[in-house]
Amino acid sequence: MEDLLTKHYGLQPERSFKDGRDQRYMADGSIYTIVNVTKMEQDALLELYKITEHMKKYGDRYVSSFVPTTEGRFLVSENEQDFTVLKNEYHSGDPGDRLGRKLAKFHQRGLAIEEKVSHISRIGQWKSLWEKRIEQMEKAFQLVIENRPGDEFERIFIDSCPYYLGLAENAVQYLVDTEMDDNPVYTDSGTVCHERFLEGVWGREISIRNPFDWVFDHCGRDIAESVRERYFKRQTTHQPDIQKFFREYQSVAPLSSFSWRLVYARLLFPLHYFETIENYYLSNSEGQHFQLEDKLQGYLNSTRQYERFLGSFYQIGEVPVKSYGIPAVTWLG
Repeated sequence: MEDLLTKHYGLQPERSFKDGRDQRYMADGSIYTIVNVTKMEQDALLELYKITEHMKKYGDRYVSSFVPTTEGRFLVSENEQDFTVLKNEYHSGDPGDRLGRKLAKFHQRGLAIEEKVSHISRIGQWKSLWEKRIEQMEKAFQLVIENRPGDEFERIFIDSCPYYLGLAENAVQYLVDTEMDDNPVYTDSGTVCHERFLEGVWGREISIRNPFDWVFDHCGRDIAESVRERYFKRQTTHQPDIQKFFREYQSVAPLSSFSWRLVYARLLFPLHYFETIENYYLSNSEGQHFQLEDKLQGYLNSTRQYERFLGSFYQIGEVPVKSYGIPAVTWLG
């Protein structure tokens, strides 16, 4: 891959290093990342390019820039694969420091996008995407029952699936009620979010905001996925960390009642369970199967704890539920 930088960009990388899941290359004091874009539509790439330019214009110095080749093109082909190259300047400091504040500022910049975003947009699509996932899970469940569970993972899946399907349907209903009962404000407009805003997505060794991690959505998407990860990392001691994250975020951008309810709906939807089942059936690796079985068993062993977390979520978030008129989910807690 290093040859691609020399051949098409005239760069001589001095060293390469792994940062999170990405391979980075140092050349002339800057950091370069090669991205395979073979399966991406040209219009989606153009949309990402425009969004990165917007985010940089609004002061985000950590956002990657698309680099033209020596011939002025943004795409190169090698071995029937398409690639683009991203460039970042080196900025030291912990990417995870005061993450709540940084995320809120990132979302504020994204709110200012005036051009219509369509290719990477997920705005207003949660209900249909969740319902599709529920339908797929129901089909997988029926299939395993018909063929009889073949291993321990499938036996656990059969025992647990009805409960998690019920939880997912509750999340859909909570989302529908929110969209009917509550009124979004300006900060509930679409902004630049992440497919999954998890630890390390902005780099571990250095701060890099990679546009290929982005989707256009409600800010509650990133907030909820960060909170979900924080909860499962520290199931018994999650409260101080989650409160700190919310306080940091709201010191920049206070959340509306609509935002809080969307965050809650997303946490109610058991994405962690769905992804574990989906990843198991997508993988052919025996090692990964064992890991996912352990993960699934861990989720089942802590079902009651997660229910208690959901039941106390608004309290942890220090949300004024009465003045906001936020309804409780009565069976939790």
